[in-house]
Amino acid sequence: MAAVWQQVLAVDDFEEDPRAQGARGHRRSVSRGSYQLQAQMNRAVYDESLVPTSVAEASRAMAGDTTLSENYAFAGMHHIFDQHVDSAVPRLQFANDDKHLLACCSLDGTLSIMTLSPPPASVKVTLKGHGGPVTDFAWSLSNDIIVSTSLDGTLRIWNTEDGRCIREVRDPESSELLCCTFQPMNNNLTVVSPIRDVFSFLYSLVGNSKHHLQVVNISTGKKVKGGSSKLTGRVLSLSFDAPGRILWAGDDRGSIFSFLFDMATGKLTKAKRLVVNEGSSICSISARSWISREARDPSLLVNACVNKLLLYRVVDNEGTLQLKRSFPIQHGSQLVHSIFCPLMSFRQGACVVTGSEDACVYFFDVERNTKAIVNKLQGHGGPVLDVSFNCDESLLASADSTGMVIIWRREQK
Repeated sequence: MAAVWQQVLAVDDFEEDPRAQGARGHRRSVSRGSYQLQAQMNRAVYDESLVPTSVAEASRAMAGDTTLSENYAFAGMHHIFDQHVDSAVPRLQFANDDKHLLACCSLDGTLSIMTLSPPPASVKVTLKGHGGPVTDFAWSLSNDIIVSTSLDGTLRIWNTEDGRCIREVRDPESSELLCCTFQPMNNNLTVVSPIRDVFSFLYSLVGNSKHHLQVVNISTGKKVKGGSSKLTGRVLSLSFDAPGRILWAGDDRGSIFSFLFDMATGKLTKAKRLVVNEGSSICSISARSWISREARDPSLLVNACVNKLLLYRVVDNEGTLQLKRSFPIQHGSQLVHSIFCPLMSFRQGACVVTGSEDACVYFFDVERNTKAIVNKLQGHGGPVLDVSFNCDESLLASADSTGMVIIWRREQK
């Protein structure tokens, strides 16, 4: 299930830029000319000529002269959270553009919002209300709201400041809800403040246990006309491309589907299907427009219970996938997730990070043909289910099946 803030405002001269709301209460206005520029940038997602090349000296200077192995060397554990001990933590994520705020969900039916600064690290607030295990969650762009899904068949919307449940929306088919994500925002998709004014324009894509992907108006709980599709299995993972035009959905039968998403109407159009491995669960999908100066093509990172981390190339505007390479990990049954490193590096090589069923966190250089493992972190007591970097990559969080969340501190060079 993905939640999509869907308001297109008609303002005569200026619009609010949602990306300027990282500091609450501070906004800037942008002209419609900025929208035209954003539209041009969105259309150029697959244009390789716009990606920095190997002669981008200034960009390389920003990245520094360290190798990938040096850059992703970790000094040890910064902190351990154990408030969900004995219940698996399937997902965790740092807040958008934030160094010290992160959240996780648990199969004990709760979510935690944690802060790492000022020290000591602590649980800021616990989100309680779901009647079953929490399967997934997502931060809104401004970090004011979290949306969560649960096996109790509900989606809940939470205020991240005080932990209040603002709204509960039941799945139209009364089925278990397994995944969610916000649609990436550009300048003409705006979140309105205060919170109570949002819901007339809030939509979600529901990925459920009955194989359905459905766009739902969260304010009314009603389905959006033309916003539904059926996959071959239970919907386990969702990811948009950067402009929010292509949605990939993975199921527990080994298929990845791509959909064209109409941001004005919420309509879904099925485009392509790839069978990764018949009967294997597609438990994680992450999209990236480009990875590094060498890897300039749009890419999809996939965990598929085949004892490999898979990297696909996106070859067209319908989301067609072509396998680029794979990396060996221990992954046969658990819902293991992986990520692209958030900083798009202009140094030689590029890195991805994944959990694994052998209780380790692995870093791989996607451009290295041999000995691709850059680093390996050990310390968990069970399969590592999810990983997340903060915005400047100074901290990495990892969560496992025993309920432990470890914060790792990167070595300072």
